[in-house]
Order: sequence, then structure tokens, then C-alpha cells
Amino acid sequence: MLLEPTTGNLGSVNIGNITSIDEFKDVVNLASKFLVCGTIRADLPYEKVYQVRERNRRLGLGLMGIHEWLLKRNCQYEVTDELKEWLKIYESESEIAAKEHCDRFYLSHPKAYRAIAPTGTIGILAGTSTGIEPVFSVAYKRRYLTDGTKWKYEYCVDATAEVLIEQGINPDKIETAYGLSNNYEKRIRFQADIQDFVDMSISSTINLPAWGTKDNNEDRVEEFARVLAEYAPRLRGFTAYPDSSRGGQPITEIAYEEAVKHKGIVYEENDMCKGSVCGI
Repeated sequence: MLLEPTTGNLGSVNIGNITSIDEFKDVVNLASKFLVCGTIRADLPYEKVYQVRERNRRLGLGLMGIHEWLLKRNCQYEVTDELKEWLKIYESESEIAAKEHCDRFYLSHPKAYRAIAPTGTIGILAGTSTGIEPVFSVAYKRRYLTDGTKWKYEYCVDATAEVLIEQGINPDKIETAYGLSNNYEKRIRFQADIQDFVDMSISSTINLPAWGTKDNNEDRVEEFARVLAEYAPRLRGFTAYPDSSRGGQPITEIAYEEAVKHKGIVYEENDMCKGSVCGI
């Protein structure tokens, strides 16, 4: 959280597209220096912000594509020993590079160096998994509004999953946010294990089953609270989303084979689902 009038300069490294730890170290080094330069050149709204920036310089070098990185190594959604080694490089090199670059230009050292944003749009543009999130769903229906009046939907295959499937990975072996909704402790543990290497916040949404179902109901609340309390000291924030909490939910998981069969076809939706939860 940034208190007014503090500023922060954020950016993300696509770890899923990096093949070696040496390359990763070089990328983190360069990206950290780039963010430092952004704190010099960025235009700010008024003079007080400039003054605060010099005393409270903050960087937020983040990561995206973590799940893709794991999938390419045939790993489950967990912080493996190899990933820990990469995260140690991320932690140390981001600080070393930023401090050295600040010294070069006689700037104050940053107060913080790393933050992981959701990277929703830029993750899609990069064709990778977003932030620390698992692939939401290998295949899904996407519902959207056109002309402000007409609801349409289409069948989609997740872009990252599609690339990995083309490389020979079995779609049934890809863990997804939707599939992991029944194993919330695994999601919370993953966020905590990543947070150990991040000095600011991680933005991540943990998916849960719909309220009132077998795995999310009044009888399960205390167990969920116990698990969250266990990991809370290692977290800097937490968000959960039970399925179907919003009316007109835009994405719904479907079978991979069904998506392939209907891929590329846009359908008009007759049921507007006004005032209710719509599962398509």
C-alpha cells in the first residue's frame, strides 16, 4: 500500500520465457536498473510528490509466468527447490542492481524493491500465466457484452495452456485455479512461499467453490479460518473469490475437448441473466 503522495515504479519479468538462471539474473539486473531510471524520468502531478520520491523511492519488480515456468519443468503448482534458487536470485539481484544504479546517479536507495502485480492484461499480451496465478482454466467459455446490449460468448483455450499442449503436455495434467479451488491450502501456501522473497505485496486471488456447495459452506468456515491464520503471518494481503459470487460471471470452465470443437465460433446468448447469477 502506498500512502499519498508516495509513488512506486512497477514492472514485471516474464520468468516463463527464461530458460537459465544466469539469463534470469541478467534480466532481473537490467529490469531493476530500468525501474530506477523510471523514478528519475517519470513526470509527477505536483511538486510535493517529487520531494517525497527522493526520500521514499520505491520499486516494484514483479514476476509473471511462474506457473508456465513450473509446467515446462513438469512440476506441480508448488515452490520447488529449483524455483527457490531462482527466487533467491530475484531477491538479491534486484536490490544489488538497484542500489548500484542509484549510486551511479547519486540517488537515494529505494525503500522497497519487489512487488508482484496481477499482470492480467500484460500477461495475456505476453502469452503467459499471470502473476503467481495458476492457469485459470485450460478451456473455458468467455461471456462478454457487445454494443452495450447484446451478450455473446465463445469457447476458448488458454493461450499458455495451448502452447504447452502443442509441446506435448497432457491438458489433463495441467493444474488450474478452477481445479485447485477445492485445495485452497495449496494456493495459500504457494503465495506464502513466494512472499518470503518479496518485500512488498503480492496480488493474487484464490478461487473457492461456490458458497453452499460441499466444499464451501458453513461447516467449512472454521477450517478455512484455521488454514488462513496459519499462513497469515507470512502474507501481506489475501483475496478469495467463491465461484459464481458475481452475476454474469465472465468465465466458466469447460472440457478441453468441447472448447476445441467449438473454438473460433461466436454465439449470441438469449438469456440475459439479469439480476441473477449466470453460469452460462
